[in-house]
Amino acid sequence: MNDTTQLNRWRLILGKQARDQLPFIEEPTLENGISCLDLEEALDFLYSREYGEDVRREGGTGASRLTAATWITKIRRLFPKETVEILERHALERYEMTELLTDREVLEKLEPNQELLKTILQLKHLMKGEVLDTARRIVKRVAEEIAEKLNQDICRSLLGSLDRNSKSAVKSIRNLDMKKTIRKNLKHFDREKGRLMVEQVYFSSRTRKYSRWRVVIAVDESGSMLDCVIHSAVMAGIFARLPMLDTRLVIFDTQVVDLSAHLADPVATLMSIQLGGGTYIAGALKYCESLIEDPYRTMVVLVSDLCEGGSLSGLLSVSRGIIESGARLICLTALDMEANPAYDRNTAKQLAALGAFVGAMTPEALGDFMGKIMR
Repeated sequence: MNDTTQLNRWRLILGKQARDQLPFIEEPTLENGISCLDLEEALDFLYSREYGEDVRREGGTGASRLTAATWITKIRRLFPKETVEILERHALERYEMTELLTDREVLEKLEPNQELLKTILQLKHLMKGEVLDTARRIVKRVAEEIAEKLNQDICRSLLGSLDRNSKSAVKSIRNLDMKKTIRKNLKHFDREKGRLMVEQVYFSSRTRKYSRWRVVIAVDESGSMLDCVIHSAVMAGIFARLPMLDTRLVIFDTQVVDLSAHLADPVATLMSIQLGGGTYIAGALKYCESLIEDPYRTMVVLVSDLCEGGSLSGLLSVSRGIIESGARLICLTALDMEANPAYDRNTAKQLAALGAFVGAMTPEALGDFMGKIMR
């Protein structure tokens, strides 16, 4: 550790109150590339309470822009799991920041959005009773809003690529099943007026049924992947309703949890997420490999930053096995609306050399990509 890093660390320990006596030296970053300014903001939000309620307004800096919800998300990104647990415990016990956990009315007043959803998923293990019930309702509402945004684009990507005449929300007059429509509506015939009242119109598909593809989605549930976990879970629920896909969803850290049975219930899926812990990608892919029945009609979609906690050779070995079986291995380094990638580039390069597709995608782009493979 060089002198600059040591001085910057001392400044973080002393806090903003020492900014005049000990400013940050040179580039305010630590050896891992994390900004000292971000660290200071996160620590100041909590520990400035030691100096009194208005300390963050001293020197014309203004109030912190962080809220309790965004603070939780920020510390999960900046600090290791053990440190996050200490900060959360200090927030709840020493500074009594319990409003998100114990006050149902406060939770209900918060804007239901993805940031609040992320906070709930991070703190759900501390919730109980009415607060937990309220949290579940918020999770359901936000998940449905995300699904509504994604559903049309994903369905258009997959259905449009494969069969424009198949059954869908948009019915075509050329697919009208007139005989079935008349037969099913005969009970509504008005004898006095001599009219058939049609309550439901039936359509038939003019094309053969799909030969289904199995899609196995494996999602790294480490804290830095939270946005991707949310979008993956919602997207898997959409996939599960499509006729051409047999969808499986697993989440993993050092253990693997198969959530395939809960795909119809986004609340159960999302509330099953356990953030943090290590990362054992090879173990997750080994489990995915066991779900492959027809390799040539199987896609394994790995959503991860590719920071393997186990042996890299083990990861490459199981990946090679999946690819050589004939299944497609798709490694997504980001899967949300922005698709901003952050990943281990060396691992990505080696996976790509094996024949895996490696890249960052939005859910819509993934739908387009899958449609091309299946076509």
